[in-house]
Amino acid sequence: MRGSARTTPPLRYAAAAFVLAISVAASAFAAAMLEKLTFETADGPRVFQIEVALTPEQRQTGLMYRRTLPEDHGMLFDFGSPQEITMWMQNTYVSLDMVFVSEDGRVTRIAERTEPLSTRIISSGAPARYVVEVLGGTAKRIGLKPGDRVVHPRVGA
Repeated sequence: MRGSARTTPPLRYAAAAFVLAISVAASAFAAAMLEKLTFETADGPRVFQIEVALTPEQRQTGLMYRRTLPEDHGMLFDFGSPQEITMWMQNTYVSLDMVFVSEDGRVTRIAERTEPLSTRIISSGAPARYVVEVLGGTAKRIGLKPGDRVVHPRVGA
């Protein structure tokens, strides 16, 4: 028994260190996936860290299931070509502002403070190529309006 008591703590420490290493690596990977996006408003540029949803699966999931979203974070959806875009809030627990953006990077419409968990359809109302989702109330807080510009390497490219 004495011998096993001596070997158990190092194994526990090794297991804990392994779990910690995996957690740190996952956090670093997630942070590396963030990209800079700037809203050019009348009050000046507003910089956000965003995730990019490119695949149908990423666009379908979006920000669903998340319980929080930092004020300066969001998600950019690229639909590939201008079209009427429809979104909803099913399985989305935080209120969002949905910023619809034309192919040339101009804000065309903002759906503010969307209702969490709602299946109500939210439409771009006109052709748009991109949607930027940010925390509900952000558009008002930063003074974002239709006609303002979105700057990101993927937008307007």
